[in-house]
Amino acid sequence: MNFAYLHPADQLVMIMQRIYERGMTTTSGGNLSILDDDGNIWITPAGIDKGTLSRADIICVKKDGTCEGIHKPSSELPFHASIYKRRPDIRAVLHAHPPALVAFSIARKLPDVDLLSSVRKTCGELSMATYAVPGSNQLGENIAHEFEKGINIVLLENHGVCIGAQDLFAAFMAFETLEYSASLEIVANKIGTPNPIPAEEFAITQTRNHLLMDDFIPKTHSTEECAARRDMITFIHRSYRQGLFNATHGTYSVKLADGSFLITPFGFDRAYLQEEDLVRIKAGMKEQGKIPSRAVKFHEAIYQENPEIGAILIAHPLHMMAFAVTDADFDPRTIPESYIFLREVRKEPFEEIYTYPAAAAKKFNRHTPVILYKNDCVAVTGETLLQAFDRLEVAEATANSIIASSDLGPVVHITAQEIDELKEAFHLKD
Repeated sequence: MNFAYLHPADQLVMIMQRIYERGMTTTSGGNLSILDDDGNIWITPAGIDKGTLSRADIICVKKDGTCEGIHKPSSELPFHASIYKRRPDIRAVLHAHPPALVAFSIARKLPDVDLLSSVRKTCGELSMATYAVPGSNQLGENIAHEFEKGINIVLLENHGVCIGAQDLFAAFMAFETLEYSASLEIVANKIGTPNPIPAEEFAITQTRNHLLMDDFIPKTHSTEECAARRDMITFIHRSYRQGLFNATHGTYSVKLADGSFLITPFGFDRAYLQEEDLVRIKAGMKEQGKIPSRAVKFHEAIYQENPEIGAILIAHPLHMMAFAVTDADFDPRTIPESYIFLREVRKEPFEEIYTYPAAAAKKFNRHTPVILYKNDCVAVTGETLLQAFDRLEVAEATANSIIASSDLGPVVHITAQEIDELKEAFHLKD
């Protein structure tokens, strides 16, 4: 989907719906705006249910201050206008009250943007604006003062967050990314101390470029390929709805009978990904005119090293990632299902899947179908896409349970003898 072709009113409705459905604002909370090429501000209305917003509800505030629309504009219009006045490069503003960022705003602390490499890249530096009455000119001044420093994301003391960007989707992407990272930091603190990426390791991600791959032109699309594309899109959309990854991060692939494989593209919004957007990789070449995920060589190496693997998922489920950003060990010997599905879950170095894909691929086997990468992601393999996705869900549910149990007492793991009984009962291969 090309956001640039959507009318400002439609953009505002679409993004507000995503924010509301993902639980990042309430019925009456938050507001969005877009500054168009004529200098008009399109903004969400005051006092209208965010869960049922339509394009007819959007207000257009003209340059002379007059309003077109059936409602009053948001009471926060003054700070939107202040940001546009002080920062001509900003063309969209997002303000909302998501739980994790509100938690930081009422603690008057800024979340760490270095737990995952994608966060600093997407969000940049953060700042905090001094508290003032919502809708007041003073609040507008306080927020605009921070934006004048070149900051694009400002937390508001005891209020929430305000984000400015060149377009509304970029603002949403930063918002979703930062709320996830803030949630991760809160959850990780339950099991240990979150470890930011060291500066020297973060520098590696700045030089990570797309590999040059030759193109090939597919002559046909087999029924197997079409079915795989359909199933991948189904699970990708489900994964986004379940919060297993966000709009622009998360990579799925499926191997086809001829040894080629399908993989998610780079830079596409996962919520709207379609079958034709997926990229086919064959004999080291990519489908013409498409850019595959940067993890393509990692996926390719796993399929070459492990013929039995038919699907690979790279995701960022919140509770699993809490183990990836702390020194806490993830031990799936909690309930029988967790051990049967996950066996042994290793934790490997940051960026290994990009810097040493062939070596990383050798670490997957029947004993180790899931690997955590520090401050990076979780990689899950399976003989089929369904099996891999099932493992991903089980892994996240298991991590959630382990973290929840920390408030109850020490985890009592299944014993070695009980593990042997499970291996025999379920014919688990050694």
